[in-house]
Amino acid sequence: MRAVDMRTYGMGVNKMSTTMLQRPPSGTIPEAAGSYQFKDRHGRVIYVGKAKNLRSRLGNYFQNPAHLPLRTAQMVAEAESVEWIQVANEVEALMLEYSLIQRHQPRFNVRYRDDKSYPFLCVTMVDEWPRAMVVRGRKRKGNRYFGPFGHAYAIRDTLDLLLRTFPIRTCSDNKFKHHERLGRPCLLFHIEKCAGPCVGEVSAADYAQMLEKLLGFLGGDTAEVVAQLQKDMAQASAAMEFEQAARYRDRLASVHRAIESQQMVGTRSEDYDVVGLVEDELEAACQVFYVRKGRVLGRRGFTVDKAADLQSAELVSRVLERLYFEENPLGSPKQVLVPQLPDNQELYEDWLCQQRGSKVAILVPQRGAKRKLQETVTRNAADALARHRLKRASDHNTRAQALNHLQACLGMAQAPLRIECYDMSHLQGTDYVGSMVVMEDGLPRKSEYRRFKVRSVDGNDDYAAMEEVLTRRLRNYLEERELPPDQKGRFAYPPQLLVVDGGKGQLGVAERVVNNLGLQGEIFVAGLAKEFEQVYVSGRAAPVEIPRPSESLYLLQRIRDESHRFANDYHRNLRNKAMTRSFLDDVVGLGPTRRARLVKELGGVRAVQRACLEDLQALSWLPDKVAQAVFDKLHRPT
Repeated sequence: MRAVDMRTYGMGVNKMSTTMLQRPPSGTIPEAAGSYQFKDRHGRVIYVGKAKNLRSRLGNYFQNPAHLPLRTAQMVAEAESVEWIQVANEVEALMLEYSLIQRHQPRFNVRYRDDKSYPFLCVTMVDEWPRAMVVRGRKRKGNRYFGPFGHAYAIRDTLDLLLRTFPIRTCSDNKFKHHERLGRPCLLFHIEKCAGPCVGEVSAADYAQMLEKLLGFLGGDTAEVVAQLQKDMAQASAAMEFEQAARYRDRLASVHRAIESQQMVGTRSEDYDVVGLVEDELEAACQVFYVRKGRVLGRRGFTVDKAADLQSAELVSRVLERLYFEENPLGSPKQVLVPQLPDNQELYEDWLCQQRGSKVAILVPQRGAKRKLQETVTRNAADALARHRLKRASDHNTRAQALNHLQACLGMAQAPLRIECYDMSHLQGTDYVGSMVVMEDGLPRKSEYRRFKVRSVDGNDDYAAMEEVLTRRLRNYLEERELPPDQKGRFAYPPQLLVVDGGKGQLGVAERVVNNLGLQGEIFVAGLAKEFEQVYVSGRAAPVEIPRPSESLYLLQRIRDESHRFANDYHRNLRNKAMTRSFLDDVVGLGPTRRARLVKELGGVRAVQRACLEDLQALSWLPDKVAQAVFDKLHRPT
């Protein structure tokens, strides 16, 4: 997706904000394509939409709430301001909308959750000698990905078969460099599963040709590979090189087994994706089969949380955005088969054509093999939604019960939808750090986690360190809540429940900070003592009794343990950095670049320590003053 440039597209940003959402003055909203954003009283974006005509679309929201769908009415009721960004055309509006949703994660927009992190077969085209490996998660630009596969072992089995025919490297970069220094290949070379690029056993041109054939095979072009192996086997046999012919025979058998693992569903000239959707009022499950050269080369599944009121056509549009805004592992297909056409078919076809560079059609299969395949994909989606319902019903109900029970036990006015927990970590008063972890709706919100270096505490004083961390965090909140919405930073939203790791002492510190800053009516404070898992709150001498097996106590324990882990990890990182500091770090005039060059040219740290002043001054790029400073530092009396 291209970045949106305000100068290129001549965007104008307009805003209308009052204590409650009102219709902007007539004529202020342009009759142009763009994206609009509704914001709450904290300035947080709660909904992002797109429109071919902003004036017409936004006008639909300013009507009698009784005539609006339930979730839309709830969104308008919570919104305090609306903004819009004008762009050149509807395709740009689509791209901008997706970008803003990814950035702000609005609560009233559709939310996607992958039902699992699917493994892919990755070929690292960005490396000098590309390697094949199994990966999950984010994809690195420039590499080639094949899949996703249902199980990692399915990829490894296929890759093991293909390495006998296309012996590209699979080792890590460290192992490659290690054998390159040794001048001796690893075991994979000896069993003919690697061509040995680390020791020069294969030329760059031959390796590139072999890699190209492998990529073609993985992309579905299998006939050429089979024909070439059959030809090589016949030639070797005719020349009575029977040992070589046997190798080609084994490679051909491996290739046939790899081909058989790919389901054939069409002709060899067909490239298309098949989308299956099953939905209810709140959620939908999506399954996608990737078909290339007539074979199913991968599948993917995710669930959609329908936070907005979506018709089936709108849901298809959102699914297409999710599938093709992100990097498609097998590239854009010639056809996308969907259960129902999106609400703006031409818009999405134009956008996919831009992605692919040639015509792309979005179709609903009516009969034949493609219709049967979509029915299969839809059955997969139905099974996925059934599994997700069982899991989500349990998880959602448990979290809701835990938050409601915690509200009742602590005597809070409302359920704590945002909980923050703080912990301190140090080693005998050194490298003092604090952690802040966040839970929203009972789930960790890791993007909101924060770490603090304690600046004003000397020695071992947990109370003073806790006071500094809480003061910094809450003062930032007070400063940022007064800022315009577009200038608010990472501390702009307060916790409804603030938990400190500790008993009455830590609770007293937190109360003092909250009271001094005038936030006692806005933030509820609690302390969780680890020894007996006792919860202390303001105004009660005795701890609050929360039943041991209750989900509410487990929730507090989880966030307390997470804050402890987060603080310890940060402290460990700082301590490791301090322990691995170089003796050259404090030399005046010797920055990181010069330091690295000095160590490299002299042949290591030991060589720098043994160098005399003349050796250092002989380096033309190193100033004499810096050479003298290095020598003095190394030979300073201890």
